[in-house]
Amino acid sequence: MSFLKTEKIWFNGKFVPWDDAKIHVLSHVVSYGSAVFEGMRCYETQRGPAIFRLREHMQRLLNSAHIYRMDVPFTLDQLCQATLDLVRENRIGACYIRPIVLRGYGDAGVDPQGCPVDVYFACWEWGKYLGEDSLRNGVDACVSSWNRPAPNTLPQMAKAAANYMSSQLIRLEARANGYSEGIALDVNGYVSEGSGENIFLVVNGTIYTPPFANSALPGITRDSVLTLCRELGFPVAEQTIPREMLYIAQEVFFCGTAVEITPIRSIDHVKIGTGSRGPVAKSIQEEFFAITSGKVSDRHGWLSPTGVPSSAAVR
Repeated sequence: MSFLKTEKIWFNGKFVPWDDAKIHVLSHVVSYGSAVFEGMRCYETQRGPAIFRLREHMQRLLNSAHIYRMDVPFTLDQLCQATLDLVRENRIGACYIRPIVLRGYGDAGVDPQGCPVDVYFACWEWGKYLGEDSLRNGVDACVSSWNRPAPNTLPQMAKAAANYMSSQLIRLEARANGYSEGIALDVNGYVSEGSGENIFLVVNGTIYTPPFANSALPGITRDSVLTLCRELGFPVAEQTIPREMLYIAQEVFFCGTAVEITPIRSIDHVKIGTGSRGPVAKSIQEEFFAITSGKVSDRHGWLSPTGVPSSAAVR
């Protein structure tokens, strides 16, 4: 989906106009995909806009960079502060935030050590990733013919740009065949994740999700869902999931920063449960959005207020 540009982008410690945030065509990242990134949402709450799990996202960004031996010239605290400053600088409320760490213009070879490490943060207004009615009515998905890379090929615990070439193939194939999203298997044929989402199944009252060993990204929203499941009294299990388990589940849903909590109503034209949002997904959605809207106490400290005035603020 398209997005509306905002005024400023944070670049290596300073703000630059949106249209001036450019890289050279021969930057290392262009030829070799040498970037790691994050995606965060800032929600409108009753006390003003607040970023969801800011510190955890910034730590994962640093972890991803560390895996790829990219020395980020900013601390965790500095990155968190830069994110808050970005939202305030753009005078924006609810939005999507995209931090990127990339290898810039330097040596032209595969060896990246002669290239600088640059950091960019951008934000913009962004609606529902899979459509406005997807949260209530669910989406149709398929099992992709493209597998997630094996653990000893590309590190799947890093949220790296190169990994998302695989995601593009999964999503393009799904859309070409009339589905909203694809579900990838790992190299051994077990359920991994969507093109950009973690996945959960409800089978006989237990909620299942693949472990990281099945080439699944350590999702921040995934972790939040696991926490909410336990609080709501749902038993959870992180275990290897065979493909056929998708079809016999009573509920299946995606989760992630972009999709939030999105039910899956069919997979490969097989109806999942009743073919609509199930009670477990509905309960988790309600609790998730109650927290992110500020309607209930932020008991986990997941929200970082930006200090930007909001029309949703209590008067």
